[in-house]
Amino acid sequence: MRTKQSVGQAISIALRGMFLLFHERSFRIQIIIGIIVTALGFHFDIESWAWLAQNIAIGLVLMAEGINTAIERLADVVQPKYDEKIGRIKDMSAGFVSIAALTAFVIAAIIYAPKLGLV
Repeated sequence: MRTKQSVGQAISIALRGMFLLFHERSFRIQIIIGIIVTALGFHFDIESWAWLAQNIAIGLVLMAEGINTAIERLADVVQPKYDEKIGRIKDMSAGFVSIAALTAFVIAAIIYAPKLGLV
């Protein structure tokens, strides 16, 4: 059984996990997209509700990407060789990211389409 962690230890572990995610190419791409959309928010001076929705969407995508990465790494440890069942699990996990990204895209369209004169 694991000994109880201090708050400092728990924060250290969480920061190490975030640091590990920053080394993942797909996570870095999502971070860059989040930065670009945030810059657009400043450029178009979006409303408070839009900032809230946008930040939730960015967080949702980053969390989904992190969960996907963790599931893929765990699956690789459980079964290093190709396995159809593991492949399906990895595909479903990638689907999480796709759902989050599609949700973020819809939120961005709601926020920015009027600003760009598209509606």
